Amino acid sequence: MKCVKLHTNKQDVPVGKILCLGRNYAEHAKEMKSEIPTTPVVFLKPSTALINNGEPIVLPRISNDVHQEVELVVVIGNNGKNISSTNALDHVLGYGIGLDMTLRDVQGEAKKKGLPWSVAKGFDTSAPVSEIIARDKIANIQDVVIRCSVNGALRQQTSTSKMIFSVAKIIEYVSTIFTLERGDVIFTGTPEGVGQVKSGDVIEAELQGYIKITHPVISL
Repeated sequence: MKCVKLHTNKQDVPVGKILCLGRNYAEHAKEMKSEIPTTPVVFLKPSTALINNGEPIVLPRISNDVHQEVELVVVIGNNGKNISSTNALDHVLGYGIGLDMTLRDVQGEAKKKGLPWSVAKGFDTSAPVSEIIARDKIANIQDVVIRCSVNGALRQQTSTSKMIFSVAKIIEYVSTIFTLERGDVIFTGTPEGVGQVKSGDVIEAELQGYIKITHPVISL
C-alpha cells in the first residue's frame, strides 16, 4: 500500500483516495484557455500514482508532451462527511508539496472527445508528494508560497492566497460527494507556469520554508 510520511516522526500513513482540483488559480485557467470555475473541478488519481521524494518520474510512451504542475497537498487526518468550512481544517492531518504530472497531449485529445482525464492524470508516478508537515506547524495555510523549478530554472511560484477555493472550501465541497478518510490526499490546484518536461530533467518543488522534493525525469 502506498503511504505518505509525517515529517516530524517519520510515521507512515497509508494513502486512500487522491482527490485533485483543476483550475483553482485564475491565471492558470487563463493560460489553459479555460473558464474560471464557479464550483471546484474535481478529478481522481489512483493511489498507485503516488511516489515519494527522490523517486523517478517515468514518462509513459503514449505521450510526447508531459507537463509539471506544482500544488499544495492536503492530507486528511480525521474522517468526515458533509464537513462545514468553519471546522474543515480540524480534519486535516498536515500539508505538503506535490506535483500533478499531466500528459498534456493525451488530456487535450480527451477534452476534444468529451472523455475522462484518467489516463492523462493518473498514470504511475504522476503524483509525487513530499513528507507531510503537521497542520499546527503552519499558522495560515492560505498564506504560504509554492514554487517549482526545472533544471534550476524557476517555472512556477505563487502564494496560496491566490487560490480560487481555499483549503477549507475544498474540504467542504468534496466531503459532500466523497466521505473523507484518514490518509486521503487532496491536490489543491496549480498556478500558472506549467510546461513540458523531458527525460533527463530534474524537477524541484517546494512549500517554501517547510519542505522540498526533488525528482529526476526518466523514460523507459
